Amino acid sequence: MNEGNWTDIAGRMGEDARGKFHRLPVRVYFEDTDAGGVVYHASYVRFCERGRTDFLRLLGVEARQLISGEASNEPAAFVVRRMSLDFKRPGRMDDLLVVETRVKDLGGASVTLNQDISKDGRSIFEADVTVVLVSVGGKPLRLSDAIRVAFEG
Repeated sequence: MNEGNWTDIAGRMGEDARGKFHRLPVRVYFEDTDAGGVVYHASYVRFCERGRTDFLRLLGVEARQLISGEASNEPAAFVVRRMSLDFKRPGRMDDLLVVETRVKDLGGASVTLNQDISKDGRSIFEADVTVVLVSVGGKPLRLSDAIRVAFEG
């Protein structure tokens, strides 16, 4: 098997009446849980980070290209500015979860994403996450036309 050819490792893009979305399957492992086998609260934040990163990757905006300056005029990165988290139901060890990521709002230098984590089609966690594009020195940068078009789809 060609190990460089795992096409679904970054999840899948889709589109419906609400627009473009990204879905990433995540298996819950022992390391993701507390002593009772329930998903530890911080694990949801990590699952969302993976979803956002792979969403960007499949849109053609890879984190390392931003940091190197290839994807914008200068080296930059998306940093989290705000998160609103809603823990609805527990996830448990060995569950197969799906992280769905959608663009909620585009600003001059920011993107707000809605991320829903579900189990068997039922939402168990939801987050609204605002990320800002900043230079390596920390200065907010306007989203480039290419990045904006990727998000707008």
